[in-house]
Amino acid sequence: MSRIHLLSPRLANQIAAGEVVERPASVVKEVLENSLDAGATRVDIDVEAGGSKLIRIRDNGGGMAAEDLPLALARHATSKIASLEDLERVGSLGFRGEALASIGSVSRLTLTSNCADDGSQGSCAACEGREMEVQLKPAPHPRGTTVEVRDLFFNTPARRKFLRTEKTEFNHLEEVVKRLALSRFDVGFSLRHNGRVLHNLLPGHSQAERQRRVATVCGPAFMDQALYLETDLPQFRLWGWVGLPTFSRSQADLQYFFVNGRIIRDRLVAHAVKQAYRDVLYHGRHPAFVLYLELDPGQVDVNVHPTKHEVRFRDGREVHNFIFSSLHRALADVRPGDPPADAAAGLEEGMTVDTATGEISHQAGLAWGGQRGSAAGAFGGYRAPASPAPGQAREQLRDYGRVLALPEVNSEEEVPPLGYALAQLKGIYILAENARGMVLVDMHAAHERITYERLKTARASEGIRSQPLLVPRAVAVSQREVQVAAEHGALFQRLGMVVEVAGEESLVIRQIPVALRDSDVEQLLRDVLADLIEFGSSDRIESHLDEILSTMACHGSVRANRRLTIPEMNALLRDMEETERAGQCNHGRPTWTQISLEDLDKLFLRGR
Repeated sequence: MSRIHLLSPRLANQIAAGEVVERPASVVKEVLENSLDAGATRVDIDVEAGGSKLIRIRDNGGGMAAEDLPLALARHATSKIASLEDLERVGSLGFRGEALASIGSVSRLTLTSNCADDGSQGSCAACEGREMEVQLKPAPHPRGTTVEVRDLFFNTPARRKFLRTEKTEFNHLEEVVKRLALSRFDVGFSLRHNGRVLHNLLPGHSQAERQRRVATVCGPAFMDQALYLETDLPQFRLWGWVGLPTFSRSQADLQYFFVNGRIIRDRLVAHAVKQAYRDVLYHGRHPAFVLYLELDPGQVDVNVHPTKHEVRFRDGREVHNFIFSSLHRALADVRPGDPPADAAAGLEEGMTVDTATGEISHQAGLAWGGQRGSAAGAFGGYRAPASPAPGQAREQLRDYGRVLALPEVNSEEEVPPLGYALAQLKGIYILAENARGMVLVDMHAAHERITYERLKTARASEGIRSQPLLVPRAVAVSQREVQVAAEHGALFQRLGMVVEVAGEESLVIRQIPVALRDSDVEQLLRDVLADLIEFGSSDRIESHLDEILSTMACHGSVRANRRLTIPEMNALLRDMEETERAGQCNHGRPTWTQISLEDLDKLFLRGR
């Protein structure tokens, strides 16, 4: 090996560029974050050839003085932190002070800026990937900064070969712009590619304007089927939009999670969201969401990765439990009915946005939330009563406070959300009429969810029955797993398991839930310990118990081809309105759908 020597500034910057500048999208991310940190309220992005030929980003932020421009292009030069204390409470997006230097080492970079409001001339600094000599000269520019990056990787041809097609690179770049547009509703963004304007997002301050931007970025279909949630605690705040389980995706491509305005991909967050959707999402599908977590900057470390995509929470368990409980509670209340009383202030429920016209109209489906005051369970067993005498059906349904089937639905206040049953189709579906039109219900899927939720409620009230093992099961584990098992002994007991420490690397299972007597309890214990080590919590035992209850509910529900009477069908509709997560069966399939009169009119070409 050769003697130890210092790397040249150019090579050091290019090594740093390998971490920070992966593709044109990386350049856009770093420069846009600087613009937002500079207080910009308007950012214009102009790119050519997917960003490999030209990236020009102009903002109206605070700008820089002429003497600061050479420093901005130097490594580890920043205005955002000055001490270790600042690093432990980072409130800005970019703070390492190496982005512009790294970009300049692999491109032809021009930086033009002005920090004055009096119309005085700005300054321009340029470098071309050589030894980072900076050329400084006067240049006209309003208050703000323009960063121009040409010929990315022109001096590192091996890196340039790794770039994909123009379309692929632009798609990555566009996604970066979308993410940052979702992070700052108060900032206007425009994006132009090869001279064509693709996005022009106006600043949004009201709730309707925010929804309009989310609909533009994520698609109007997402907003049509999204719930708004807002949960405040002294140390945390979570707000944003979560897609209904029926709006699931084949890939995790519509998931935006922001921590103090910074988009992240975090395993702890992903696990908490997955847990919250566990009971309502179809197998292999992924939820869609745009969520914002706010907490004290001192409680999160954003300096764990060069691209700052990952963070580390000081108390991951608390964050995990807060996210899970907030989403779990919101999704549990997804049922046809009136909006909950604690809906977020200022949000009009059931709104959808037409991104072409910018107009807001009422959603075509039903409102979501907890229905109050209906008498659930009047026909909970769905046993067919004797056929009612003429006129007797009206008396039977007075328990609901409704009439059986009015000739016409007069007003929305008179009709429950799922309406009244009209008929049964092929022994599978219930046809009902409500204020908006027709409702179709899969009676087995709906009854399955109702039965499942009742079994879970009964288990919660009665506790988990457990039994001792005739022969205790010894399990060899690591010292860390022994320590975690000892710390969470109360958790295991609450879930019907007794796990004791038998040695430095050994545990003994002495008691298990009765329902899990035929399960692989040793593997279950290992999985629970792995979750506790990584996330600080685990729902694997509850998950296994729920699977058993789900199977029981499936076998105990009304089957296809079972003929139901009108009162039985109405009883099922009323119970659906009272049951948590009634929109999906235990396997994630939808239980009902709404077909509005407008949809029917379009189908039959009425009014044309």
